[in-house]
Amino acid sequence: MGSRASSLLREEEIEEIKKETGFSHSQITRLYSRFTSLDKGENGTLGREDFQRIPELAINPLGDRIINAFFPEGEDQVNFRGFMRTLAHFRPIEDNEKNKDPTASEPLNSRINKLLFAFQLYDLDRDDKISRDELLQVLRMMVLRMMVGVNISDEQLGSIADRTIQEADQNGDNSISFNEFIKVLEKVDVEQKMSIRFLH
Repeated sequence: MGSRASSLLREEEIEEIKKETGFSHSQITRLYSRFTSLDKGENGTLGREDFQRIPELAINPLGDRIINAFFPEGEDQVNFRGFMRTLAHFRPIEDNEKNKDPTASEPLNSRINKLLFAFQLYDLDRDDKISRDELLQVLRMMVLRMMVGVNISDEQLGSIADRTIQEADQNGDNSISFNEFIKVLEKVDVEQKMSIRFLH
């Protein structure tokens, strides 16, 4: 199975993906095998419906938004390289990566890139701020998918959204900018919470 995956993926492609994402050779070939198993159309790309068949995404309250993160704006298919770039945000930061060359570009799995990825899950209209309505949509999704049987009124959710924005909003524009988002999460271990252990 692994040899089939690596034979379809050229060695130079693997090396480029390694540099870009930080994944190891074996992780890339294993993820390529998973990618091809999801590719029901066998055309080398995945569509939203391919992701919707993943049980963990189906039950995640942000599943639809996570799925959307795999697709560049206006696109409805993602190739393996794009798939790997998005997954790289969830790669744990290794100890040897923390003291890398400061002139090198920020790795996809850095704290700042993980925060930007999370911020974009909330910023639906991509206007670089999280509005009350966007926050309310997330809260509704969480209540619907995670708190079945719990009766929280729309008014209560609105109050939670208002309070959240009030606490995070530093410039008085009734929304949360990326810098305000970073400030709110400065004590949260984002590196750990936004990591998936990929087998080596």
